[in-house]
Formats: sequence, C-alpha cells, structure tokens
Amino acid sequence: MTATPAVEDLLREHAPQVLTTLVRRYGGFDTCEDAVQEAMLAAAVQWPREGLPANPRGWLTTVASRRWTEAWRSDAARRRRERTVAALTGPGPVSAVDDTLTLLMLCCHPALTRGSQVALTLRAVGGLGTAEIARAFLVPESTVAQRISRAKQQIRAGGTEFRLPSPGDRPTRMVAVLEVLYLIFNEGYTATSGPVWDRRELTAEAIRLTRQLHQHLPDDPEVTGLLALMLLTDARRPARTRPDGSPVPLAEQDRSRWDRAAVAEGVALITRTLADAPLGPYQVQAAIAAVHDEAPRAEDTDWPQILGLYNLLRRVAPGPMVTLNRIVAVAMVDGARAALAELTAAQADPVLAGNHRTHVVRGHLLDLLGDRAAARRCYLLAAQGTRNVPEQRFLRLRAARPA
Repeated sequence: MTATPAVEDLLREHAPQVLTTLVRRYGGFDTCEDAVQEAMLAAAVQWPREGLPANPRGWLTTVASRRWTEAWRSDAARRRRERTVAALTGPGPVSAVDDTLTLLMLCCHPALTRGSQVALTLRAVGGLGTAEIARAFLVPESTVAQRISRAKQQIRAGGTEFRLPSPGDRPTRMVAVLEVLYLIFNEGYTATSGPVWDRRELTAEAIRLTRQLHQHLPDDPEVTGLLALMLLTDARRPARTRPDGSPVPLAEQDRSRWDRAAVAEGVALITRTLADAPLGPYQVQAAIAAVHDEAPRAEDTDWPQILGLYNLLRRVAPGPMVTLNRIVAVAMVDGARAALAELTAAQADPVLAGNHRTHVVRGHLLDLLGDRAAARRCYLLAAQGTRNVPEQRFLRLRAARPA
C-alpha cells in the first residue's frame, strides 16, 4: 500500500464500517472481506494522486460493492441469478449502522486459534494489510495470509451469522476480544523477538481499537480498565529506550518524559470505574499502573499499595506473570530475601521455570542482596532465553556491570 499516513488513518477508520455494510447487504464474510481489501488497495493508490473523495466511506462502499459483484459474477453457478439480484440490491445507500462491536466479536470467534483471531482482527477491524501484519509480528506474509484464509473458511464452514452473540455467549466472547486487544498491545509494547524493543504501530492500533470498543460500551468496567491500562502503560514509552534502542528499566526512567496527558486520561478512567463497578483483572492492573505513574520519583512509589493490588490480582486472575510481578513488589516491601524464597517456590510452575523473565527477576533479587556473581549468571541465562535483540544486549551489559 502506498498511501500517505493521513490516507492510511482514514482507511483504517472506515474499513470496519464498510465491511459490516457489505456483510449485512450480501452476507458471506470471506468474500466481503476480500472485496473491502481490494477497495482499500484501490483507494491507497488513487486518493493520494487524485485527492480525497467527498464521501470516503461511500466511495469505499461503492468500490467494494463493485468488487463483490465482479467476484459474484465470476461464479458460474450463480450467473443465472445475476440480473435479478443485481436489480434487487444495487449499490444502495451507505448504512449508518456501526457494527464494529459485532465485527470484533466475529473475528474473535472461539472456533479460531488465537493467532487467527489476532490476524483477522487487525485486518478486518484494524484495516491493516497482510504485509503490514506480517511485518509487525515478524512472520512471513504467507503465514499471515494462511491464518486469515483459514479463519474465513472456518467462519464460513461454521455457518456463523453476522450478528452479536446471544446474551448468554456475549461475556465469554468479550473476554476473547479483550485478550486479543491486550495481546496486540503487549506485542507492540515489548516485542517478543526481533531487532527493536517495541513496535509502536501495534500499541497505537490496539489503543485505537480499544477506544472504539469503549465508545460502544462506555459502561463496561473491563473495557474501561483495559483502555486505562494501555494509556497508563504507553505513557512511559518516550522514556523506555535509550538512543541506541536498548531498554531503560522503570526505576531508571526520566519521568519528565512520560506523556502526562495519557497518564491523566488513564487515571481519570480507572478512578471513575473503580468507584462503583464490579472489579476485574484489567481494572486492577490499571490501578497498579496508575500508582507507578503517579509517583514523582521511583523512590516515591507506594510499594505497599502495589503489593496489596497484586495480592488482589492474584485472587481475581492468577497467572505466572502475575506471580512474577508480585514477587518484585514483595522484594520492595519485605526485602529481597523474602522475595527470593517466594521465587524459588514459584518455579515449581514449569511455565515460570522455563521463562527468561524468571532469570531476570532472580538476577535482580541477587543484585539487591549483593551476590553479583550469582546475579551475573542469571542475567546471562536470561539473555540466552529472549529473542529480542535489544533485550539481549541490555541483559549482557547488566551481567558485565562491576560489583
């Protein structure tokens, strides 16, 4: 796609609405999605050269409808019905209904793998091309294309209708939607592999999609919690990397470089939600992020409050990473020796035992206890376990620090 950033933003904004219009009009998610992709490609070439149309969404809808009709006409089995249906349907007016929420839930259908859910969400709702998704996740374009193709086949084979799930199924589907959005954000905030520490295009896209979801469901406490969590976390991004691209630990960051507008928005969101909503894991994580962000200096951090919130999170949504992060808080409140004992017990979990972040935390605790030789071994083990190049470089430098 050769579009300018402004055109790309416009295409991403309109892509889900155009797709839902076509699905409602013609049915068949897979063929409609193909038609929308072709319309977006045409716009990416034509708009920068000829200028924006007066009604970009209408333009996209008309072109996508034509592409759909062309594909439909090529189907010999349906050729006899062409004249009748074309007369009945036609391009028609652009629907004013915004079905983004329905589209998100369709892309996160439980029959799909998590990888397929992510790829389909980014393409159908986020408006990203296959090549853009492949670059973001450092996988071959053919892999992303296969995931999307397989996902559309599964949706078609399952006879899934384009409508919101039943009230009974909706909470489960919402859990999947939030997990996919948070996964996209996390991969952007700390890349699991590759030559860069973060991928800002993914964090920006995750925040944009979560904002859209929040506009649809402003009273959903977990949607609000997730948006607040993303804003409060992403606010630190300007201070997270050194000029050479290596990461800067939270305690060493220049907090004057944090995005204070994002912090204020995140704090306002989570404060309002915690006041009267049932508690969920994204709200608790947002509250923890808010405590960090509100400390003027690292040494001003209210660690007892953070430990209390992690104790709560451990009950609401236990998991290996929650355990690991809580142990860091234990070290700041009860001392590194107490935290080290908890870490040793926690490593009975095979997920933690094999995770490079466990070695990072152990190295940090041993550093606090003054055992530099043991800490050095842990940092080197951690460097071997991560596929992120800047993180490898950072951990090796940390291992090489003098006592």
